[in-house]
Amino acid sequence: MPHKIIVIDDEESMCSFMAIMLHKEGYDVVTCTDSSLAVEKIKDGCFDLVISDMMMPGLSGIELLTEVKKDNPNQPFIVMTAFASVESAIDAMRKGASDYLTKPFKVDEIKITIEKVISHHQVVIENRSLKKKLALSEDLDSFIGVSGEVTKLKDMIRQIARADSTVLLKGESGTGKDLLARAIHALSTRGSGPMISINCAAIPETLLESELFGHGKGAFTGAIKAKDGLFKVAQGGTFFLDEIGNTSLAIQVKLLRVLEERRITPIGETVPIPIDVRLICATNADLESEVKSGRFRADLFYRLNVIPISIPPLRDRIDDIPLLVDHFVEQFCSKHGVTKKEVATGLYEMLATYAWPGNVRELENSIERAVLFCTENQLTPESFPENIRSGKQESIVGTADPKTPTLESIESAYIQWVLQQSDGNKSKTARKLGIDTSTLYRKLDRIRKKGFEIKE
Repeated sequence: MPHKIIVIDDEESMCSFMAIMLHKEGYDVVTCTDSSLAVEKIKDGCFDLVISDMMMPGLSGIELLTEVKKDNPNQPFIVMTAFASVESAIDAMRKGASDYLTKPFKVDEIKITIEKVISHHQVVIENRSLKKKLALSEDLDSFIGVSGEVTKLKDMIRQIARADSTVLLKGESGTGKDLLARAIHALSTRGSGPMISINCAAIPETLLESELFGHGKGAFTGAIKAKDGLFKVAQGGTFFLDEIGNTSLAIQVKLLRVLEERRITPIGETVPIPIDVRLICATNADLESEVKSGRFRADLFYRLNVIPISIPPLRDRIDDIPLLVDHFVEQFCSKHGVTKKEVATGLYEMLATYAWPGNVRELENSIERAVLFCTENQLTPESFPENIRSGKQESIVGTADPKTPTLESIESAYIQWVLQQSDGNKSKTARKLGIDTSTLYRKLDRIRKKGFEIKE
């Protein structure tokens, strides 16, 4: 398709000259003698290039440039001006014009300038697209896995990323919520904009409001100068709020107002600031239960839960453990300058019997420790702590009450009950449990290895 150009000049003869000359060069040309009308044509026309005179009745070339750049900051724009007004052309360049032509000009000069501006714009678009694809590839590739659960998850990320809706990532600690948030940003139309992250659980409530919304000078003791909030810093991009369930009800009210009004008001200020930000939130808590208990606002939950994405724990995708182990072994051997370690036969199987309560992060830390302390050329089961070798999960809070059933035993009992209710039909059981049949078989196999009897 030929490149589409619009020429704006109040002199009909200049418009005719440009149209004839550019048509001969193979361009699709539209002309307009009314600069105010040209603004609407440019908005509706998707032009590859705008060429405008500087001195016109109605909107001047500078004013036209300003209006066009409001809607499309990347619009290629060439200004035409008399030789005596070169300073105004330079001013237009500062305000976003791609280049300028001085009258009277030669036909060859016009051709070269137009070709240069259009070619440069195409390169910019291609680079931006390539960067976005590379960023997405890196982020999704960093979420390692080929299991059915992970494949579905990645497909969903690709599908929803280009929408601008709020996303709620749900999953246990260490499952990779931050990696997926970056992948969503990279694939979105905001991929070239900023990606700002904050962990709500890591910042005291007294400071969190200022971090999110900013504050004016003198808003409180110690506020010696104004500070932009992270919502403003993320303007045009994505704001990732990790551990949203740890926010207070007071902060939740303000977040709800942001989602409803798309404006923020810094502490100590009275004039709200419009924001253009996509919000991605993450939680390892059961927000539905938090809503029922009154610790999380129902109206905010429904605003956040537009696109909920559940991230499976590592114990539900043990097919990915070999890939993860190989990746972390290579990563940490390189990082610490250690000779590449081989993986002993049977190590993958042993690691698959452990429940990994800390998920991928726990596996990552365990591999790093094993790489550092292993004196042999290969990692073996002996490179790992006893609780991992035996498949037992250590209690984080000390010795567990023997009368209290473990989560694993409860899961085992529940799976057996659903299996019996389904007359031993594993496909039906998997559907009732909301998991893949392959996941059910892995769970049953792990239950058997732990010594639990399965009654089908």
